[in-house]
Amino acid sequence: MDLFLSIAVLFCIGSLGGWILELLFRRFFSSHKWINPGFLVGPYLPLYGFGVMFLFLISYYIDFSKWFGLSYWLNAILVIIIMGIVMTVIEYIAGIIFIKGMKIKLWDYSDRWGNIQGIICPLFSFFWLIICAAFYFLMKTPCEHLVAWFATRSLSNAWLPFSLGVFYGVICVDFAYSIKITTKIKSYAKEHNIVVRYERFKEHIRDFQEKQKEKINYILPFKTEDFKKRLEEYVEKTKQEAIIKKEHIKEKLTKK
Repeated sequence: MDLFLSIAVLFCIGSLGGWILELLFRRFFSSHKWINPGFLVGPYLPLYGFGVMFLFLISYYIDFSKWFGLSYWLNAILVIIIMGIVMTVIEYIAGIIFIKGMKIKLWDYSDRWGNIQGIICPLFSFFWLIICAAFYFLMKTPCEHLVAWFATRSLSNAWLPFSLGVFYGVICVDFAYSIKITTKIKSYAKEHNIVVRYERFKEHIRDFQEKQKEKINYILPFKTEDFKKRLEEYVEKTKQEAIIKKEHIKEKLTKK
């Protein structure tokens, strides 16, 4: 029970930390705007939560130094590689579930070299390795201390499990709300045989609101006066971009 509660805490920390990381990435590297990242509307990304849980378990239980007498650094390299593979697999599974089950793409690496279905690619697998290395060398020991601290105090301090309960309760409510939004998207996407790029659709609504000088809702990015109309505009815009891209590629090939 103590281990379960401790792992639940790591999930919370990973989810919150991942949300902050993705928020900053969108602001300074991709969209260059403050866009609420992820499938849910709250400040947490479950993908990172599961990631931190697995990274902790792998770093805690896998020890090639003890099993095969390997050096510290060789053990670290092997463990980090395993972590990177696991994170890439988690990313792929999450991506394929949303594409097949909900007709949405939470992220899109289609323009990246070596990508698989636009869900994973070598570049971001490399980024996962960097994150895994940072976790192994900087966060592994603090997480072990946190788990130990929580395990010894969770029974005597009722507010700790209560706080966890509130956190997961909020996520459940958030999930129900987000499913309601994605059901609308899925219905339209299925009807038109398309897959909607979730982040691009958020950006489209944000751009429209800026042009119309409407109030921008950072917490509820899909809150707009005419949701269906914005979705239709986004799909049409995407089709036009695809046509332009094909013409550009064709023109390049013709010149060669």
